[in-house]
Amino acid sequence: MKISAICALLLAAGCQSTGDTNSAAQNETPPPSNPQFASQMQKFEKQFPNAKNMKYEDESLAYNNANKLDMKGNCHGMSIYPVTILLTLDASGRVTDTMTDVQNKKAECFRKAYANVQFPKPPVAPYFKPIRLK
Repeated sequence: MKISAICALLLAAGCQSTGDTNSAAQNETPPPSNPQFASQMQKFEKQFPNAKNMKYEDESLAYNNANKLDMKGNCHGMSIYPVTILLTLDASGRVTDTMTDVQNKKAECFRKAYANVQFPKPPVAPYFKPIRLK
């Protein structure tokens, strides 16, 4: 399996919300990209292919969804555009750093919502965990 296919699969499984569909939101300007994000995502991609990491992706996504971590701070309604957040987890599973693919209030809100969150212990540390948030 190619790395890009793995990334697409993992990001597609991210959290979702219904979002705002009013006409003002549909006229919203796309947020500016974070130029540092691509180099950070390479750290995630280097973790694969690895069976333990693939299993952890499933476990950590289930944990995220079960605990509704993306609902903290009511971030979803701040923009119609999705945000991909890259979490850096330490050996215990605690989020030690966050980075988003775009720069706007929604991205900032998600960075704050995920700061210091405790995930299950990852198979390696640091572990880089992306989540696509709609």
